[in-house]
Amino acid sequence: MPAADSERAVDSASAMQDMDDAAFLATMGKNVREARERRGMARKVLSQTANVSERYLAQLEAGDGNASVLLLRNVARALAMPLTELLDNRENSVEQRLIRRFLERLPEHQLEEVVFRLMRDFGQGGATRKRRLALVGLRGAGKSTLGNALASELRCPFVELDREIELEAGISLSEVFLLYGQTGYRRIEQRCLDRVIQANDKMVISAGGGIVSESATYNLLLLNCFTVWVKASPEEHMARVVAQGDLRPMQGNTEAMQDLNRILKAREPLYRKADVTLDTSGESAEQSLNKLRQLVLA
Repeated sequence: MPAADSERAVDSASAMQDMDDAAFLATMGKNVREARERRGMARKVLSQTANVSERYLAQLEAGDGNASVLLLRNVARALAMPLTELLDNRENSVEQRLIRRFLERLPEHQLEEVVFRLMRDFGQGGATRKRRLALVGLRGAGKSTLGNALASELRCPFVELDREIELEAGISLSEVFLLYGQTGYRRIEQRCLDRVIQANDKMVISAGGGIVSESATYNLLLLNCFTVWVKASPEEHMARVVAQGDLRPMQGNTEAMQDLNRILKAREPLYRKADVTLDTSGESAEQSLNKLRQLVLA
């Protein structure tokens, strides 16, 4: 490249860098000014609180000169906001800034839940998620009866996840637990759930009551299915399980009701992560089915 062309390229790159720097400083100054005005702070008040001169603030807000990082940190502290927000060079709407500040102030355990709900409700595949209906809850709530009836009405597959686990393993659930243990069972459960989700963009699925205890598997369900917590009173749970002749979790346990209440209490916060709740206490199957229709087809 000729020397003259090389010099012109260098000058052009330098000019572009200068323009980029100027735009950055201008946006940073705008961020400071808007943050101060939102708080109703006069420049003099901010100057005193941040221990910086009014002249510095005026230059900062005008986008003039190179801002000192340490002084800018004082300004951010006085405005009670993260330094990174003042340095944010993106053109964000007021709504975006409010959402970001709201998320930054949440404690860690709530932040995880809020982000998950945003992903679930507004992320990709939202429409498909509502075509997959999942019923969760303890045995005896009516998941299989209601799920089978609803799937017939919607003309879509009804999938019982426990049955899929038995088919994949080639043995009964109790044998899966004996052979592979709790960890192995949950691993197979997650693999089966992922498979049926990939295979069906429309279905009704009944999940085992303990699926909520494995966060990765439960999140997979919540992110891909419109989820209904089917519940009943502990007494009805027990009566329905007994009527089915299925006492697997309480075999030989004389304190079955206490155990049932303990399990329900421990899992209730997890069940409440479902999109909606259907209480079948004191209702016939037809009454509960009518309520389920209203919840999922509204």
